[in-house]
Amino acid sequence: MSDFRFFKSHRAWEDWFGMLIGVLIVVSPWFPVQAQETVDAERSVMIPNTFVVGMLVFGLAQPAYVALQRWEEVGEIALGLWLIASPFIFGYSGDAMLQVWHATLGGIVVLLGALQLWQDWNLSDQELANHPQ
Repeated sequence: MSDFRFFKSHRAWEDWFGMLIGVLIVVSPWFPVQAQETVDAERSVMIPNTFVVGMLVFGLAQPAYVALQRWEEVGEIALGLWLIASPFIFGYSGDAMLQVWHATLGGIVVLLGALQLWQDWNLSDQELANHPQ
């Protein structure tokens, strides 16, 4: 049976990857592979929403690099789910390419947050505070 040590400890690259995903979320409305331009009214809500979600993902990944906290991973999971639902909530689901980007990036955020939460679940608060980077 294989040893799953890869999944047992929280690594620094996971936090760096979370920050990178946050930046990608912020710039996702301007990805060049979009099939069509969304209507201005839809963009007026979509762009600030995407910016806020991306900055929050970046902001929650950054402190995890310094000092681990379980609530940060729960916040990342919630933000990922919000990003996946955003095209339907704000009505820009007609832009299929942007919907795919947001579903993909949101799914990555959810998976990364769940992985980190699972890795840190059995650690005490003292062990989280002393997490080596």
